[in-house]
Amino acid sequence: MKLTEIQDLIKFVSKSGVNEVELETSDIKIVIRTGKTAAPVMYQQAPVQLAQAPAVVSEVAPASPAAPVAAVNEDAKYITIKSPMIGTFYRSAGPDKPVFVNIGDEIGVGKPVCIIEAMKLFNEIESEIKGKIVKVLVNDATPVEYDQPLFLVDPS
Repeated sequence: MKLTEIQDLIKFVSKSGVNEVELETSDIKIVIRTGKTAAPVMYQQAPVQLAQAPAVVSEVAPASPAAPVAAVNEDAKYITIKSPMIGTFYRSAGPDKPVFVNIGDEIGVGKPVCIIEAMKLFNEIESEIKGKIVKVLVNDATPVEYDQPLFLVDPS
């Protein structure tokens, strides 16, 4: 990955409103954090080192109180469809078009479930599993991060 591509990625992340983005390939890992307390930083773990980017070891923040244990165990039986990229999540192909999937819809392998727009490219995201949509985890037209859960699917 070229330095200009990394700089473009940092600019995109800072404009998108997300707090943290991780990008990992076979030879590079980049973590970009934004927010009030931290400026965007990068962490690279690879044979190639960038002179302009300081190496920063990320810290694990303590988990905040989450949903009740019963709800967590109930959701454990479902499969999660996750975002394959960062961008803006859309449930339909356009404002006047119907949504790709609703709660209760049956989906199959290859069925489009949403669109993620990244840098003016609209990427149709297809299901890799067969099942029934149980929950939509993201609001329409909101930024999503790489590997962020989008849908819960009941495979039975």
